Amino acid sequence: MAARINKKRSFLFVSKVLGKHIPVNPYTPLLSGAALGLLLYREMGGEAGGDTMDGLLDQAVHGLIHPHYAEEAYRKLLAARLTLPRPVVFIGFAETATALGHSMYNMFAGGASYIHTTREDIPEMESVVSFEEEHSHAVDHLCYALNAGLLSGEEPVVLVDDEITTGNTAINTIRDIQSKFPRREYVVASLLDWRSDANIQAYRDLEQELGIKIRALSLLQGTIDVKGVPLLEADGRKGRVDADTGVPVVTTYVRDRLERLMVSSTDSCGEINRSPYLKLSGRFGLESADNVTIDQEVARVADQLRNLREGSRTLVMGVGEFMYLPMRIAAEMGEGVSYQSSTRSPIHPERRPDYGVHSAYAYPSAGDPAITNYIYNVDHGQYDDIFVLLEREVPAQRIKLMTDILKGLAGSKVHLIVLAPEQEGEAAADEGDR
Repeated sequence: MAARINKKRSFLFVSKVLGKHIPVNPYTPLLSGAALGLLLYREMGGEAGGDTMDGLLDQAVHGLIHPHYAEEAYRKLLAARLTLPRPVVFIGFAETATALGHSMYNMFAGGASYIHTTREDIPEMESVVSFEEEHSHAVDHLCYALNAGLLSGEEPVVLVDDEITTGNTAINTIRDIQSKFPRREYVVASLLDWRSDANIQAYRDLEQELGIKIRALSLLQGTIDVKGVPLLEADGRKGRVDADTGVPVVTTYVRDRLERLMVSSTDSCGEINRSPYLKLSGRFGLESADNVTIDQEVARVADQLRNLREGSRTLVMGVGEFMYLPMRIAAEMGEGVSYQSSTRSPIHPERRPDYGVHSAYAYPSAGDPAITNYIYNVDHGQYDDIFVLLEREVPAQRIKLMTDILKGLAGSKVHLIVLAPEQEGEAAADEGDR
C-alpha cells in the first residue's frame, strides 16, 4: 500500500506484477496479462480441455508467485497457441494498463485486436471514443484507431485495467462505446477487483439499462474499507539526487524496421512535436497478424541493446504510456535485467518495511513539461546501467531533467535509447554523448 497525493483517491495498491511503480522481472508483467488471457479463454468456453487449462493456470500462478519461474511459465502459455472461439477487441487503459492490455491480447494466436487509450493530443486524428476517469489526476482518455471498423462490429469488448476499485471508469467507457458502437457483451479484466456490493450492483443496473452483458475477470478479488484524510502535498524528502556523479549519459539511435505513423502531437503548452509515432505500439490499433512483426523487431532491438550492457544489474525503463515494447525488449536482454516505467501518478514516499514506495523522484515530462512524471523505488547504485527507451524523439533540454536524476541513480552509465527507422540514416547504431 501507499498514499496517493490525490483528493479523489487517497491510496494506491502498489503492484508487484505490473512493472510500473516497482522494478520487476520483465516476464512477470507479461505473465500477469497472459494469466488474464487464460481466464478470458476459460470464460468464453475455449476448446482447450479442462486438464490443459488447469495446468496452464497452475503454471501462471506459480510464475507470478515465484519470479524466477516467470519466463518459463510465460513461454509455456504462449506455446499453447490458444485462439478465442470468436473475435474479441481488447482496450487497455492509459497509462498504467497499456502493457497489461497488450500482453493479455498477445496471449492469443488469432482472432484478437487491441488498442490502448491515450492522453496524447494528436491533431491529425479524431478519437473514436473518449471518456473520463473520475478519480484520476488526469481525466481525458482518447482512442485513436487507424482502422475505423475496429470497434464497429459486434465482437465482445474487453476493457483491461490494473485495478478496479469502484468500476466507474469501466461504466463510463461502456456507455460511450455503446452510444456509438452498440454490442451485446463486455468484459472488464483487471489484476485487482475491489468493488463493493453497491459497485457490483451498478454493473447489473447498467446491464438492464443498456440490454448488455458485463463479465468481470480478475486475478484477485476482495473488499476494502478506506478511512482517513487524503494527502494533498508531496513530502519534501522526495526527488533529491546528486546529478554530478560523473556517470555519463549516452544517446543511442537503435534502428528497427517498424513502420512509423507520420502524425504530430501537441502538448498542453501548445508546442508541437512532429517526430513520428510507432504504428504498432498499440496506440493506433493492432490485429493478431501484426504480432509476428513485433516479435521480430523486439528480438532485433534487444540484441543490439544486449551488446551495450556493461554490468550485471540492468534497469530498462519505459516512459509513460510506452510500456509494452520496452517490457518485451527488456525480457530478451539477458539475465539480471529488471523493468519498470515512469508514471504520472503522484505518490507519497516513506522508508518503512510495510510501505510500497520507498523513494520518489519527480521531474517535468519530456513529452509535456506541464505534467510531472515520477520514478519510484530505485536507489543509488542499485543498478549498474539504466536504459530509457523512447518511442519518438523529444527535445534534448526536455529529457535532460529525467536523465539528470538517473545519473544520480545509475552505478556506471545511463543509456538513452531512441527507436529510429532503419531506412533513415545509417543501418548501424549511432552513438553520441549528451
